[in-house]
Amino acid sequence: MDDARGDKGHLGIDTNVLVSFLDAWHPDHKDTERLADANAATNPTIIHEAYHTLVYAQKWDGNQAIDVLIDYIDTTLFLNQTKEITKVGLSIGREYALGGRDSLILANFLSNGIGKMVTFDKSLLTLNKISMCGQVMHIVLPLDI
Repeated sequence: MDDARGDKGHLGIDTNVLVSFLDAWHPDHKDTERLADANAATNPTIIHEAYHTLVYAQKWDGNQAIDVLIDYIDTTLFLNQTKEITKVGLSIGREYALGGRDSLILANFLSNGIGKMVTFDKSLLTLNKISMCGQVMHIVLPLDI
């Protein structure tokens, strides 16, 4: 495990779910409101993608997006990325025929013992679960937590 605090009690939040949760005007916001009570985990890839989506797709002010994301980072389990996690991500990409972004996000959560991740991404949801290096992580919709 890369971060000793990472465990199966935390819920990995994918970028599309985080953006929906943070943006009250997002069409999927209502489906993510229950995450306010979750022990959430995030990582650098998700935070930077969320910034990009909030500013360029959702048209937030960049300073507002930064402030909200910094507050979010300070209230969640933040998992660092390492060379070893990057290598696991490459293996996940090959094993599950996934792109680099998804593979890196999954590798980060899986390497840190996160047992469940929520997403709206249909290609990830069809996997249902992934396993690598003796770890298993389930992939579900936010309404299934």
